[in-house]
Amino acid sequence: MISESAPDPEDPKPRKPSSGVLVLTVCSAAIGGTFQYGYNISIINSPTGHIQGFINATYIERRGSGLDAPRVTLLWTLIVSAFSLGGLTGALLAGPMAVRFGRKRSLLLNNSFLFLGAALALTSRAARSFEMIVLARFLAGVNSGVSMNVQPMYFGESAPKHLRGAVAFSSAVFTAFGIFLGQVVGLTELLGTDALWPHLLASNALPGMIQLLTLPWFPESPRYLLIDRGDERACVRPLARLRGGVAPVGEMEEMLQEQRQQKVTASKPGSAVTPWALFVDPDLRPQLRTVIELVSG
Repeated sequence: MISESAPDPEDPKPRKPSSGVLVLTVCSAAIGGTFQYGYNISIINSPTGHIQGFINATYIERRGSGLDAPRVTLLWTLIVSAFSLGGLTGALLAGPMAVRFGRKRSLLLNNSFLFLGAALALTSRAARSFEMIVLARFLAGVNSGVSMNVQPMYFGESAPKHLRGAVAFSSAVFTAFGIFLGQVVGLTELLGTDALWPHLLASNALPGMIQLLTLPWFPESPRYLLIDRGDERACVRPLARLRGGVAPVGEMEEMLQEQRQQKVTASKPGSAVTPWALFVDPDLRPQLRTVIELVSG
């Protein structure tokens, strides 16, 4: 049973119940998560003319003649759409990463895509290669695709029931804040100039660095530790930190019950849930229709 559901009576400085750790965890995860998504879709707008000019100038250096406007626009479209393609790739990677590495560690490892992309964007003009910008935007998209899936999972499993709605809403708030800040940083008075646009595209490394320095100090998802890893003792301490010093007995029992149910389900032949089951299982169709309608809207 639960061995750490109450504070140690011999602890001379027992912690007071507080949601401070949860708030800081949300901020640390979101600054390198959905904030990055909003920031990355915003910073590409202001340097449009500068990057198109760079594409044409690079092509002149290579071939001795410039590109006509439709071809420049085509290459620019490739740069912009690379972010969406990266997002799809990241979304496909998010599930396996979250299960193999955990929610928190997946968010931390996800920054490797971002830092590599930022380095490519920063050095693209010196290397006279617009292809590096395409790859940089693709890697930024992978980062956003992973974070947009893993971060809500991390929040939902870390927050108590009465705060899950507010914590989930914070993802949209950080996305909007990222869009706003990206527009501000992209002003011509800041980084939106012909000389500084590589720094603008690489500036997304700063929020990633903030997350890399802060998130390791906060707890992993208790549900991941208990249900995915099967480690009850490792689950109690993060849960206690997120709940202000005390791991709620009822919440632990609820997760243990879910763990037992999953073991029973997994022991049945043919019980493995696959993507195809969403379409062929009548019990899952209402949920599938609801998700499709919400996403389409």
